[in-house]
Amino acid sequence: MNPMRSIVWGSLLAIAGLVALLAWNSAPPPRAPLSEPLLVYCAAGLKPAVEAAAADYQREQKVSVQLQYGGSGTLLSNLKVSRRGDLFIPADTSFVELGRSNGLLAEVMPVARMSAVIAVARGNPKGIGSARDLLRDGVRVSLGNPESVAIGAVARTALVRSGDWPALSARAVVFKPTVNDVANDVKLGAVDAGIVWDATLHQYPELEPVRVPELASARSEVSVCVLRSSTQPTEALRFARYLSARDRGLRRFQEVGFEGVAGDVWKPRPSVLLYSGSVNRSAAEPTLREFEQREGVEITRVYNGCGILTAQIRSGQRPDAYFACDVSFMETVQKEFQPAVALARTPLVLAVRKGNPAKIERLADLTRPSLKVGVCHEDQSALGALSARLLRSVGLWDAVRAHLAVQAPTGDLLVNQLRSGALDVALVYAANTAAVADTIDRIPLSGPGTLAIQPYAVGRDSDHAQLMSRLLRALESKASRERFLAAGFQPEESNP
Repeated sequence: MNPMRSIVWGSLLAIAGLVALLAWNSAPPPRAPLSEPLLVYCAAGLKPAVEAAAADYQREQKVSVQLQYGGSGTLLSNLKVSRRGDLFIPADTSFVELGRSNGLLAEVMPVARMSAVIAVARGNPKGIGSARDLLRDGVRVSLGNPESVAIGAVARTALVRSGDWPALSARAVVFKPTVNDVANDVKLGAVDAGIVWDATLHQYPELEPVRVPELASARSEVSVCVLRSSTQPTEALRFARYLSARDRGLRRFQEVGFEGVAGDVWKPRPSVLLYSGSVNRSAAEPTLREFEQREGVEITRVYNGCGILTAQIRSGQRPDAYFACDVSFMETVQKEFQPAVALARTPLVLAVRKGNPAKIERLADLTRPSLKVGVCHEDQSALGALSARLLRSVGLWDAVRAHLAVQAPTGDLLVNQLRSGALDVALVYAANTAAVADTIDRIPLSGPGTLAIQPYAVGRDSDHAQLMSRLLRALESKASRERFLAAGFQPEESNP
């Protein structure tokens, strides 16, 4: 072979090998196969939607899903005993609350809604028009067992409120363990009417619904719940996200008559963008890392001064959530976000070198010309804006600004300048000093304008709003609150 041709072919093969290696390195790591199928406990009335979505998931993701059906209460009772499985999908939130109170549930994601109706044979031969018509002589009624099935519990609550439950429960021919059993009774002619979910009747073309005012409040929200017993929570969460995704599982629910909810866009491994004020970083990071690992997602963090962040948002940047340094900066972009929730608070303090060699005691001392004073930039950060507002309120801003040594975009930069000896004093958050208490002393301040509140809000147009709402709940957890306390924050219970 021609030597030059050999060199060319050798070079091309080497380049091809490098390209293949780069492609291999950039691909996401393959998911390890599950040691066992996902075990899902599902209310019987939800079977058509969940079964179809599970088949889709198994085909797309190559993950085996094992479904067990029954009444919501019966399934929950079994879970309390067995303490095994990955997901629980009851037909009403009352069973979600019971599951939570028994310590069985972790994450909860809404997937659909439905309403209680009276099921009758097509044409309504008995002329049922109200709940009281079910009490007429010659009308046979089937009901769901209120102790074990969601439709029974929800119907009982509504009919107790209307005053019809005592008489109706006394006259019922039978109490059934699932909503499908009630519908089957009506279909087979064993009874003349039964109370079922409107979505259930999508499976029964022989029947029709009668909507009555007594059941107007009998509505239910269906949620998929990750069990604390799950030994594969990341995969369980992935399937839960699939079921609640508006372009995947929610379509299956809507196809069989359920009312949809606002679900996320489906991604096997979602990537989301979080904007956060710099002061929140040390306290929030451990929770963010845990959330990423458990959910199997990627969070891109942008930490900066809130003035810079809000300027980017106003210019068109759209993070999936924003964790601000203070409510005043959330207010400037609130229209781009859902209602904000306050997570923590931290006071403003005067930070000085250990031992306070400059003998600083109060804000007025910042006007001493001999001091090297640092504050944050008013336009770049929430801390800077709060500092300027505070100093203006006590008539000191012009005197302090006249001999400022440093204006920084974040409080952490001021603390570093203080530790290096470039500053004598800095006006910062208490949380900026928590990690350097061995080299920094702080002088507390009191009065109006000395407290910053840190709110979190989910992007109004985020494709992953449900995911970011779960991140909020993770940041509200006991473990997260303890981290914020250790980082110099105070708990904040109320919304801003």
